[in-house]
Amino acid sequence: MTDQKRMTLVDLGLFTGVPQHEHFCRMKDLLDTREMAPSAHPYVWPRSEAAPLPESFDYDGTARVTKEFLARTDTSALLVLVDGVINHESYFLTGGPDVQWLSMSVSKSFVSALVGIAVDEGHITGIDEPISSYVPVRPGSAYDGVSIKDVLQMSSGARWNEDYNDPASDIYQLTAATAGVGGTLDDFVARMVRETGPGTVCRYNSGETQILGALIARATGRPMADYMREKLCEPLGMTSAGYWLVDPAGTELAFGGLNLTARDFARLGELYRNGGVWQGRQIVPAQWVRDSVTGTAPHLQPGRPLVGGQQADGVGYGYQWWLPAGDRGEFSAVGVYNQFVYVDPVSRTTIVKLSASRLYGTSLDEAISGEEETIAFLRAIARHGH
Repeated sequence: MTDQKRMTLVDLGLFTGVPQHEHFCRMKDLLDTREMAPSAHPYVWPRSEAAPLPESFDYDGTARVTKEFLARTDTSALLVLVDGVINHESYFLTGGPDVQWLSMSVSKSFVSALVGIAVDEGHITGIDEPISSYVPVRPGSAYDGVSIKDVLQMSSGARWNEDYNDPASDIYQLTAATAGVGGTLDDFVARMVRETGPGTVCRYNSGETQILGALIARATGRPMADYMREKLCEPLGMTSAGYWLVDPAGTELAFGGLNLTARDFARLGELYRNGGVWQGRQIVPAQWVRDSVTGTAPHLQPGRPLVGGQQADGVGYGYQWWLPAGDRGEFSAVGVYNQFVYVDPVSRTTIVKLSASRLYGTSLDEAISGEEETIAFLRAIARHGH
């Protein structure tokens, strides 16, 4: 660990309104990371003639101007693939085709894929097993005896506050743990408190993904980044290096520390759009993909998940994937600051939106977070010309 990289996530002033686009493009230079080398067999996306974006889209009963929306959300990258072919690619601010951008919670969907692979390889017996059979936790704490499946579905019953602007919130304390404040990330999840019965309430909780990262590391006997390098980066033909932020103990920030280029983020969306198959090879089990993007219980249906104590209107939840309401089978990886890997199977479209929306988290108001508005925007792109 060099003196140059003594900065922490807390030092960035997240969720205070401070512009972040100068940070999110170079996290590997600011914080400690574990690198994942690019694939030895890189796959370069084919391209078609560039397709224009819709000039406007409808949201909340009004027409929103695309150009204004992209600027307002500090968008750095917008990449659109149809049938696995790039038909639109734009970069703004500090973004670029070779820029690794901080994913925030988009990383959660990558962690879910790695759990599925680890189950398929026999490192994990099954997701009905207690996560505490693999990860040490305090007796009687939130994750003691709780199934891996309930954790995947954000339904462990752990007490959690995901209010990004509250210094007393759990997410704030988890972020502090990335710098070693109050112990390591593993220490943090080992002592979390149970609030409700498992499998009854879907409460969005970044601690769930952090313990899934610990599960992967414990079950495979390897750092999670090393496992991802072999099981995703290499077979998916990633063309650029990737980076996971790590805490002082060297543990990856599973809940939001993955840094990739827009083109490499798109590979997970395309992989799942094709049922876990990449270039004729089954990378993630087909059944795992189906289960991951399906709300399999009433408390996971659109409008039922809780985020920061409020119901998430219009979206349900799978295995670390968000599920927009409707009958098109859409699914999306979503991160704060408006990071998205969105998939619409009907139009065969995958869209990556990377951003640094500066007002994000200063309020829980949708007008500030813009997540529902972003889904409306991505839907407009997917259905434009189809």
